[in-house]
Amino acid sequence: MIKPRKGKNRWEKNGWAAILCGLVLLVSACGSPASSGQGSPKTQGQAAASSTDGASQQAGAELVKPVTLQNNGREMSYPIAPERAVTLNQHVTEVMLALGLGDKMVGTAYLDDEILPEFKEAYDQIQVLSDKYPSKEVLMAAEPDFVYAGWKSGFGDKGVGTMEELEKAGIKSYLHESSNKPGPTVDDVFADIHNIGRIFRVENRANELIGEMKAEMEQTTSKLGTVEKPLKIFVYDSGEEQPFTAANNYMTALIRMAGGKNIFDDIQKGWADVSWEEVVNRNPDVIIIVDYGDKSVEQKRELLLNKRELADVSAIQHKRLMVLPMSAASEGVRAPMALHILAEGLYPEKFKK
Repeated sequence: MIKPRKGKNRWEKNGWAAILCGLVLLVSACGSPASSGQGSPKTQGQAAASSTDGASQQAGAELVKPVTLQNNGREMSYPIAPERAVTLNQHVTEVMLALGLGDKMVGTAYLDDEILPEFKEAYDQIQVLSDKYPSKEVLMAAEPDFVYAGWKSGFGDKGVGTMEELEKAGIKSYLHESSNKPGPTVDDVFADIHNIGRIFRVENRANELIGEMKAEMEQTTSKLGTVEKPLKIFVYDSGEEQPFTAANNYMTALIRMAGGKNIFDDIQKGWADVSWEEVVNRNPDVIIIVDYGDKSVEQKRELLLNKRELADVSAIQHKRLMVLPMSAASEGVRAPMALHILAEGLYPEKFKK
């Protein structure tokens, strides 16, 4: 059980801080002279001050107005924007950094691979609490007021405690919904980004980010054009005796957008163990190797190319194996990158200059 923190409730304290901030903005606005417009300088000044007063009051009210939303079937309320956030998985860490919220983070954990270069400087300013999930004691030592997990395991037995336990300790939380539902799409990722924007009261930033991501993805799909006969794709994550593969999950949605068809999209799970015999029966044109886990990409590639059972599979005969980093295969801000990697890898002739 996570013990509640002592002292004044952070939400209450920050709420008063936000109100005072709004009042300071009001006082500053009242002294601002008007620069243009009709009427006397006095009239102009009064009009400008009145307009700015209204905007400042609205901004102050938004900061202390509770945000309520549904998160994985639970109604969650966030009275004010968090100030001391901890992220527990790489793809949600990158969502925070993409929204410019690095200064609101007091801890992070569990990288799958290198952080995106454009976020490296901000990331290096944040304390890494653990290589994987931090213990409850380590988490509490960071004094967070918000915990954001990418996978349910973050709030599981090997994680930092349940969302209910955190709530009792005065710590708000959010579970990335698109990573924890069947058959998620890119729109589900956008919904998560929008929710984080609302929680931190940076909704405009979230909308801008979503717009940029959509524009990048549209550039890829426009180059790709119409694919009359989608290539058959087998996703190889791991496993020697039997392969572990993507079934009806986010990668399936990305593959479909990139003009392919996941050969195991009929399995109603996110990930599944299958048989090599069934891989042979479904005869994929291309194999996507997920860069993740204890084995390197080269080790996985050699295993597949030398697997006797796969000798007659089209992808092996033509050596059509491509790589997708786990961080790109996760439901985050790398969606445009993942789509481009997949589309160009499947149909390179359409992306030649």
